Formats: sequence, structure tokens, C-alpha cells
Amino acid sequence: MRLGNVLIPVADLDEAIAFYGLPVKFRDGSRFAALDGGGVTVALAGPSEHVTDGVAASYKVDDVSLAVEELTERGAVVVREPEAGPHEMRAVLRDPSGNVFVLYSSL
Repeated sequence: MRLGNVLIPVADLDEAIAFYGLPVKFRDGSRFAALDGGGVTVALAGPSEHVTDGVAASYKVDDVSLAVEELTERGAVVVREPEAGPHEMRAVLRDPSGNVFVLYSSL
């Protein structure tokens, strides 16, 4: 597991891209934009891609379902079961302290 990005749900993708002022690495219409945060990707999620209510660390894993199983055994709580998104498999969990985080892998 490695930190893949910091996910930020936004109301308007164009407005958020302009606000953060970082170079755009990838954009999918009004759904999603990946910005170059200088070593960490800042992932802006438009309304149709909101998987969390607030900012969340996103960790890239080889197998989302397996990682969910391992982390729930260590005390995580599943907020959203593994699901296929437009670009990746993802799940949302809460750590034992209540912090929300996302797991994702390539489809």
C-alpha cells in the first residue's frame, strides 16, 4: 500500500482547478482531475465522483478486496464496499480513529 493521492471532493471542477493553480496531469470532463502536487497527486473529484464527504488520503493497492479484508481485520470499518469506478476499483474505509480513507487499484 502506498499513498497515491489526496482526494478532495469539489462542487465545481473548473473553479477548483483554477483555485489550486497546480499543473493538470489528467482530466476526465467534470468528473475528475489529477493535479501535480509536487510528489503527491491532488485528486479533485467532481460531484458525480464524490466517494467521501471531505478530504481523504487515497492509497493504491494491488487488490482492493484483499486490502479491505486485511484492514477490517485490523479494525477498519467499511464505509463503501469495493466497487468499479470509471477508472479504478475503489473502496472507502474508516480507520480505528474515525478517519476516512480510500483504497484503489487499476481495473
